Amino acid sequence: MTNAVSAAGPVAKSKPDLLTAPILPMLLRLALPNVAAMLVTALVAIAETVYMGLLGTTPLAAMALVFPMAMLTQMMSAGAMGGGVSSAISRALGAGDATRAQMLALHAVVIGACAGLAFTAFFLMLGPAIFGLLGGSGRVLDQALIYSNMLFAGAIAIWLCNTLASIVRGTGNMQVPSLTLLLVAAIQIALGGGLSLGLGPFPRTGIIGVAAGQIIAYVAGALFLLWFLLSGRARITLAPERGSLRREMFLDILKVGAVAAFSPLQAVLTVLILTGLVAGFGTEALAGYGIGARLEFLLVPIVFALGVACVPMVGMAIGAGDVARARSVAWMGGLVSVATAGAIGLVVAVVPDLWSGLFTTDAGVRASANLYLRWAGPCFGFFGLGLCLYFASQGAGRVVGPVLASTLRLMVIAAGGLLLSVTGAPAWGLFALVGLSMLAYGLGTAGAVYVTAWGATGRQKPRQRGTSRRAARTRAAR
Repeated sequence: MTNAVSAAGPVAKSKPDLLTAPILPMLLRLALPNVAAMLVTALVAIAETVYMGLLGTTPLAAMALVFPMAMLTQMMSAGAMGGGVSSAISRALGAGDATRAQMLALHAVVIGACAGLAFTAFFLMLGPAIFGLLGGSGRVLDQALIYSNMLFAGAIAIWLCNTLASIVRGTGNMQVPSLTLLLVAAIQIALGGGLSLGLGPFPRTGIIGVAAGQIIAYVAGALFLLWFLLSGRARITLAPERGSLRREMFLDILKVGAVAAFSPLQAVLTVLILTGLVAGFGTEALAGYGIGARLEFLLVPIVFALGVACVPMVGMAIGAGDVARARSVAWMGGLVSVATAGAIGLVVAVVPDLWSGLFTTDAGVRASANLYLRWAGPCFGFFGLGLCLYFASQGAGRVVGPVLASTLRLMVIAAGGLLLSVTGAPAWGLFALVGLSMLAYGLGTAGAVYVTAWGATGRQKPRQRGTSRRAARTRAAR
């Protein structure tokens, strides 16, 4: 009981800030640490690509095969299931139930560990078939499997690190997860380069060294966050000895996280379909699309930072029964995302050479990239709107609508791409289709949020199954 009461103290102190502070300043204050962490994480991808390029063309091609699956792991653990974890914990804290939040944290760790082991088993068994289906063969496939096997052998470290970070975010603390990701990124860049290229005291291990550096970095991050949550320094304490595992607790997390997981699956499938369609227009079109789409991918960390800041603000408001504030947070986050992503998109649509000129001097490739930016860039704001509202909906525990909007985007790409292929449309038609799919995604998500009723889904009645007598006495004492 002492632990529960001590954990409740910091929650009660910080609760008025998240529930009563002006929305925009609080949202930006929570988002800024995440922006810094996400930008540094983006630098990791650039650094690893440089390492692979120095190792040769074959490792570079091998990494390209594995990259979508590696991104899927991150999006599932940090974005989808991570959002479900943060949502459940923040709703419990908003309802004033710190004991429930502690128990949810324990259940989240179990989910993260099981999911990490499942990813390991899946890719170790089916890796050859998956990467072969994506076009890998010969030495490229061999190198891809070396990289993949090392990376996914340590998938549990990635899942646990992102899960523990989501637990801390659910309390409204964005600084510690962001600093942890900065630490992970620094270790990953240093070890990935040292191990793969044989720098300093490290032996040259090639492509496997890049994957090993990532796993070691995430192990370090997971251990630090575990220590933070066990030490009592967090707003809730991870207490493995508190009660048994409850089905209802798992469902509270999974009803958001498991449904939300369909969104990154569809996002990866959308990228794969688009890549195949653009490849039909030739090498220059494919290279230009890659340059243009890279800017779209860089927008994701920015919007992600805003989105995960919305989750605890929305979740705590829902838990406290303040649905109006929860919706205001969601729409404010969406507007900021529209303004940020939309401004970038409009600039590159008007002056595309600002971006494409950074990557190529080839006239044909640059022309293709510029064509993509002119057609897709004006719709970047709608992409940002949809992604931010997706995270806000996780905070409310109402994520089905945004996931269906992601399905709508996939259907627009699949059906429209098939039609353009059959009619022999030019490349600009496909790039316009990309913009149209972003428009459909953004407006579809906004429409889903507008018509979906939000309520205090995270509350628990005192007599409800899964709440111990001890927890009820703790709430009465508060």
